[in-house]
Order: sequence, then structure tokens, then C-alpha cells
Amino acid sequence: MTVLGTLEELPLDYRNALSAKELVPLWPALRSFLPYGKPDRACKPMVWHYEDIRPLLMEAGELTPIEKAERRVLILANPSLDPGTARATPTIYLGMQLIKPGETAPNHRHSPSAVRFVVEGEGGFTVVEGEKLPMEKGDLILTPAGLWHEHGHHGTGPVVWLDALDLPLVYSVEASYCIEGKPQHLENQADRSQTTYRRSGLVPYSQLDRPAAKYPLKRFPWREVRAALVDIAGHAGRDEAIHLAYVDPVTGEECLPTLGFSALALRPGETYAPRRRSASQVMHVIEGAGDAVVDGVEMTWSDTGTIAIPTHADIQIRNGSSSKMAFLFVVDDAPMQRKLGFYEEF
Repeated sequence: MTVLGTLEELPLDYRNALSAKELVPLWPALRSFLPYGKPDRACKPMVWHYEDIRPLLMEAGELTPIEKAERRVLILANPSLDPGTARATPTIYLGMQLIKPGETAPNHRHSPSAVRFVVEGEGGFTVVEGEKLPMEKGDLILTPAGLWHEHGHHGTGPVVWLDALDLPLVYSVEASYCIEGKPQHLENQADRSQTTYRRSGLVPYSQLDRPAAKYPLKRFPWREVRAALVDIAGHAGRDEAIHLAYVDPVTGEECLPTLGFSALALRPGETYAPRRRSASQVMHVIEGAGDAVVDGVEMTWSDTGTIAIPTHADIQIRNGSSSKMAFLFVVDDAPMQRKLGFYEEF
């Protein structure tokens, strides 16, 4: 292994000459940029428990009207990554958003891509490009980059969802911005998860002869995803992971360019120990409770809790119930890594 020279080995007058010209020698810092074998990672595993978040989120609803918040959100900020940068992992932003009955989170669009994963409540909805999408617990709602979207609530009681965005990535390349818009005109029909793309493997025949529209399906109902997971678990081998990816129903590709989404079921007592991946990820618990070991850090998880997992992490997730299945929603940055050419599994 090469022994690299240090900055201190260089003559002081040479170092000063470099500084005067805004130059820096690479070799003394080469291993910090390109360590052998595995990246140096500032990100550490982290778990947020919903019972800790919820009271503070409800209090935010009393303290700050929606007119002063635009989006009433508490950020899940990983303390290992500088809370001021609003990151759960190096590329994934997470926030818990609250909307109260009768409120409207105004129409806007922005350069980061976002999804909403419903945590609790009934009567909430999101409008994306004129399509009104109901928000029921466990539903995944896409609000891709550049598309107009707004939120509303015509039910009773609070509605809460988990926001996941590629904001850290977009912000880091100085491309993050937002545009305000007027309220959208609603289409007078059910969203396409209930009509056009009701069944997997079936698409409109006219789709075969024309280029696929971007983001044809923007809502993935949890009741259908859960049923599919349960069906698969009924006949899968004991060593086979019960893991489904959310994809574009026309192209079969991942839903968004930068973030991937999937649903994971753990059978009673099952431990999930996947291969180590170069992607970072977060796991949000839909149902169940158990424990996990991530890079040697032990943690417990339960309903509506959320776990942040660094890149290249060793993972074991165990369902603590001997009689009930557990279900988790997973967000990762594998699509971005695949496009950039460095995604790996080990």
C-alpha cells in the first residue's frame, strides 16, 4: 500500500505559494477522498420513535397556523450529519407533516422530487397536476420534481404523513428552488390508481403505440400492496425475502429518477439480513415491532417508527412478534447510484 506524503513534508514557502494561487495538493488528502475498501461515513444509524414525534407535531399545529408554515413539518435530522443540513442520510430528507381539518397547504412546485407516505388520519388528499389523490394510511403519493401539488383535508382529526425528498442532493448542487401557484383545477374523475392502472400487468392498449407519459401512476394504495405481500408470504420459501418494489406501471422502472421505494414484510420471528449495499436507505414501520442491528448499533422499532441506515451498512432487522407479520416501507438512493454507475451489492 502506498505511503502518501504529508502536507507538513512540503516546504513552507511552497505551501504558501500554493495558497496564494488557491491551489491544494491532492496527495496528502487522497485517502480521505478515496479510502481503501469502504467509504468513510459520517452518517450513523438512527431511529426516531413516533410516540416522541407526535406530541410535538400536534403542538406545532397549535402554535403555528398553516398560513405561517406553508408546510407544517418537523424534520427528522440525523445528529451525525449536522442538523442544520436537514438530512436523515447523506441524500435523503425526511419530515413528518401535519395538516388539520379544513386546512390547505398551498399549491407549488419545486426542483427536488418528493413522496408522501401516510402515517395516520382520514380525509386528507393531495392534488398533483389536477389529479386528486386520497391519502389513506400506508398510501404512497408521488410529487415528482417540477409537478404542481397541494394538500388539503376534508375529514376530521389530524392527518400526518412522512415526507421523503432528494433535497440534500439537489441542494448540494445549488439547484433547489420552489415556485408558488394558484389553486389547481381538479379533474372530475377518480385517481388513476383506482381506474387506469388498477391491476399490475395491465395498461391502456393505446399506451403500446405512443411514448409513455412521465409518472402515469402517482398513488399506490397500501391496502393493495399489503395484500400482495401477504399473498407472496403464503407460498414463498423461508429464506426468500418478501420484498416488493414500487415501479412505473408502464415502463417497469423505478418511480423517480433519484429515489427508490419498496415494501418489506417480515414473517413472525423472521430476521431480514440483506447483502450489504452501496445505497443509503430509511425504513418506516407501517405495522409491527422488533429490533435491529445496523453496523453494530442495536435499536428497537415499533409502529410508525423510522430508521436511517448509512451506505455500505451491515443490517439485521428482526420481527419481534411470534404470531404477527411486520410491514416496513423502504426509501433508498439506489436509482441515483445506478444512474451514476457506482451502485453495488456485496
